[in-house]
Amino acid sequence: MPVRPGAVLARLTSRAFHAGWRGLQRAGAVTADRPGPHAFRRIGPGTRLAFPQGTVFGTPWIELGAHCVIARDVTLAAGMLPDLDLGEGSRIVLGDGVVLGRGTHIVADAPVTMGDDVHVGPHCYLTSTNHSYDDPHRPVGLQWPRSAPVTIGEGSWLGTAAVILPGARLGHNVVVAAGSVVRGEIPDHAVVAGAPARIVRRWDPDRGWRPPLCTPAPVPLPDGITAEQLRRLAAVPEPAGSGDDAPRPPAG
Repeated sequence: MPVRPGAVLARLTSRAFHAGWRGLQRAGAVTADRPGPHAFRRIGPGTRLAFPQGTVFGTPWIELGAHCVIARDVTLAAGMLPDLDLGEGSRIVLGDGVVLGRGTHIVADAPVTMGDDVHVGPHCYLTSTNHSYDDPHRPVGLQWPRSAPVTIGEGSWLGTAAVILPGARLGHNVVVAAGSVVRGEIPDHAVVAGAPARIVRRWDPDRGWRPPLCTPAPVPLPDGITAEQLRRLAAVPEPAGSGDDAPRPPAG
């Protein structure tokens, strides 16, 4: 069947466009060696801010640890407005190995601090400053805001679209369910959910998880497995009958 010249041109144009976009993504990524226009107080080795970045300002008051993964469209705002002098101390501090999902926002007037290996899902919002509405006769957006430091303990996981409000203090290995709104203090090894978030599960050193987990623990990879071995496993074809046309067990 003959191929129309227009189709060939469209295919080549598409390939060229995507190749160019991948090149822009590589060139526009921010690292310690290639900070671009940003003057972070600290950016550790192996840390990468994907391109395009979201709104980023107040970088002299932002510290990024080593080997952090910051997805595209992430906002890092130290201060409520650009070009403010925030004085001594940092306002956003990320530990080593922090992951910020796409579209996440951190807005910090008072400090927002994350420990090592915190994983934040996409489209989360963390802020140490919030509107006040004390005066009923004045527009809320024109009233002086309230600020309080926020801390996220090491090893914690924030699900998609979680909101962390001023003054929140999360312990180690805390799990925040997707869409939750968190304020106040959350102890170590707790799972919180809801708006406002409440503790729905905790780890007890003597009795384990209470209430008990409903799913079996995942089986970890064997010790010593290499990346090359994983690639080989991924390339193994599926056995016959394992595709969409494979027989399925009867319902019920």
